[in-house]
Amino acid sequence: MTAMTACEYVPGLENVPAAESSISFVDGQQGRLEYRGIPIEELAKKSTFIETAYLLIWGQLPTSEQLTAFKTEIRYHRRIKYRIRDMMKCFPETGHPMDSLQTSAAALGLFYSRRTLNDSQYIFEAVVRLLAKIPTMVAAFSLMRQGNDSIQPNDDLDYATNFLYMLTERVPDPIAARLFDVCLILHAEHTMNASTFSAMVTSSTMTDPYAVIASAVGTLAGPLHGGANEEVIEMLDTIGSVENVPAYVDDCMAKKKRIMGFGHRVYKVKDPRATILQNLAEKLFDQMGHDSRYDIALELEKVVEERLGHKGIYANVDFYSGLVYRKMGIPTDLFTPIFAIARVAGWLAHWREQINENRIFRPTQIYQGAHNQPYIPIQERSS
Repeated sequence: MTAMTACEYVPGLENVPAAESSISFVDGQQGRLEYRGIPIEELAKKSTFIETAYLLIWGQLPTSEQLTAFKTEIRYHRRIKYRIRDMMKCFPETGHPMDSLQTSAAALGLFYSRRTLNDSQYIFEAVVRLLAKIPTMVAAFSLMRQGNDSIQPNDDLDYATNFLYMLTERVPDPIAARLFDVCLILHAEHTMNASTFSAMVTSSTMTDPYAVIASAVGTLAGPLHGGANEEVIEMLDTIGSVENVPAYVDDCMAKKKRIMGFGHRVYKVKDPRATILQNLAEKLFDQMGHDSRYDIALELEKVVEERLGHKGIYANVDFYSGLVYRKMGIPTDLFTPIFAIARVAGWLAHWREQINENRIFRPTQIYQGAHNQPYIPIQERSS
């Protein structure tokens, strides 16, 4: 393999290695995803989100004592400063929760940033605070925009159960809480995606971790990244019925319009996370009642596979996650913030990896403009 020359240009940096990492692995041809070498199917079946976050960030599964201490610290730091709550109350009710989250995450740096990135205690405290407080901020804005006070965290509840409780002040069904926890595991990390790359570029400047997470949240908010799961629900509602699916797919293909929840830059088979989420959806519907959108989704996946499977276009993680969240009563515009709650673990893992062997990102470009142009006085310029 020859070295890449300065004149080569790859749009979107597709397949251009930007780092070496031991955090996660994807095989897009075989549909494999591993966190620190452990298959995602194993973690979804046997682990919890907090244990998985520990694995991603610190590089190994925790002992019983380590996990208990980690969970205790996270529970203790779930609350947010009243000044952050007051700031959030001033946000417009019509604002998107991702914009609220990005602003609130950045604001944490005003209270906790010291930029002492050579201090292991500071790094640990930053990890704990971000994992603990991001869910609280998401839930708080969800209630505040309705004119309600936020709900304080319940220290008797685990991570996933507490978040669902803060949204409704009702302790959720244990099965729903467990399924939600698995959803967080599935979204926690996925190699060099756009938001992770954004986090790494920001990390490479040696700024504080709160700015790193805020930059990643801003990147995740785009519809081509985390925002796709919101659009899947809108698409299913637009289709309306199983009978309308073939015509919808044909229309999208004729107009070269993207079908939301399908296709992936890496996977050329069905996303393994989509398979797990589909099974979760079925369990949830058995427990809480059927959703007609699921029938539409099944037919849509079948038709898309028939029409576009030969191009490597299959269901991705966004396709079924929205159905699961919607059945839990979670508002559609909170789907992407929930993605962020989970992905904080992966972003922090890459932050730690980046600062341990840091080199600031400074890619080049290919200039295509003119040279030696004259300066034209303003009175001589034409519109």
